[in-house]
Amino acid sequence: MIIQSTRVYIASALMPAQLEIEDGKIKAVYAYGEKAVDEDYGDLRIVPGFYDVHTHGYHGYDTTAGGKDGLRRWLKDLPLEGVCGVCPTTLTQSHDTLKKAVSEVAEVKKEDPEGAEILGIHFEGPYLDVKYKGAQPEEYIVKGTVEEFKEYQEACGDLIKIITMAPEHDDNFELTRYCAQTGVCVSIGHTDANYETAVLALANGARGFTHTYNGMTALGHRENGVVGAAFRSHDTFAECICDGNHSTLAALNIFFREKQGYGVMVTDSLMCKGYPVGTVFDFGGQDVEIYPDGSAHITTGRKQLAGSTLKVNEGLKILVEKALVPFEVALDAVSLNPMRYLKMDDHKGRLRAGYDADIVVLNDDYSVKQTYCLGKKQL
Repeated sequence: MIIQSTRVYIASALMPAQLEIEDGKIKAVYAYGEKAVDEDYGDLRIVPGFYDVHTHGYHGYDTTAGGKDGLRRWLKDLPLEGVCGVCPTTLTQSHDTLKKAVSEVAEVKKEDPEGAEILGIHFEGPYLDVKYKGAQPEEYIVKGTVEEFKEYQEACGDLIKIITMAPEHDDNFELTRYCAQTGVCVSIGHTDANYETAVLALANGARGFTHTYNGMTALGHRENGVVGAAFRSHDTFAECICDGNHSTLAALNIFFREKQGYGVMVTDSLMCKGYPVGTVFDFGGQDVEIYPDGSAHITTGRKQLAGSTLKVNEGLKILVEKALVPFEVALDAVSLNPMRYLKMDDHKGRLRAGYDADIVVLNDDYSVKQTYCLGKKQL
C-alpha cells in the first residue's frame, strides 16, 4: 500500500512525500507523485502515530479493576484519537488486586488484539508518598521491595516497563537500581523528596518524572524540589498532563521549553473518559466526577483533582494552539519522545523506512482522519 500527502512529517519538517507500507512496516519513502497511490490524503498532515504511556482507562474500563473485554474495547477505540500504542496504568491497590490486574493485561497482549498495541504496563504505585498521594488510596501505599516487585513482574511476564515511585522511601535506592538494571523505566512521582534526593535517584538509575508539577515538591528559588530536578536534569524524560487543568497553559509552555527532546505528553485519563459531564465513577473506592472542563475530581470526603478525560489529539491541539508550543516539539512529545523513553525508538516514533507503520492522518482541526496501527487501517 502507498499513501501520500503534500504534508508528510519527515526529519522534523512537513514535505510532499509518499509512504509505502508492507507487512506492518514502512517499506520505503518516495518523492511525492513518484508511484501510483492507494490513498491520497491531499494536503492533510501525515505524522507518526501517537503513544500514551500513562493512562488508567476509558469508557468504564480501569486497568486496576480489570476486565478483559473492557481492555479490548479500549484498545480498539484508541486509534480514534491517533493512539497506536499504550501503557495501561495501574492504581495503588492491594497486592492481590495488582497481581491480577497486571496478569490480565499480559493475557490480552498475547491475544494480539485489534487497535492500539500494548507497549507495556505503567505501574503507578503502591510505592508512593502519603503526603503527595493525590488520588491514590492511602490505605494501600506501602514501602517497595525488590522481592515484591519481582512477584508483579512474574505475574505479567516482565511486561511492566515503567514504575512510578517515591525515591525517598526506597532504602539506598535498591529498587531503583534493580529496575534500571532490568530495563524498567523508574519515574519519580507522588513524592515528597527534595531536590538532592531526586538527583541521587537519577544517579542510581531513575529515568524520568511522572506528571511533572503534579504530585511532587515544587520549584522554589531556595528549595528547588522535584520540579527543579526535572528541569535541571536536561537528559531525563518527564511526563506532563496537557489538558490545561492539571497545569496552566503558561506552565505547559515553560515545561516544553525546559524539556525539549525529553518532554512526554500523557493523558492520565481515567475510566470516566468517554462519558458526559457529571458522570460519577468508583475509582479505587473513591467517587470521581467529571467536571465541565473535562477534569475528573474525587468527591468522596475531600475535593481532589484525580485525572483527566483528555484525548491525545486534543492535547496536541492544546499545546500548539493554546500553550504556543512549536508544532514539532509538541508532536515529538506524543510520538518520538515516548518511544525514546521506552527505548523503542529504533523501530517506532518516526516516519522512516524500516520503522513500524504507526501513522496518523490529521485534519486541520486536529481531529483524526485515519490511523494506521502496524500498517492496519483503523477508522
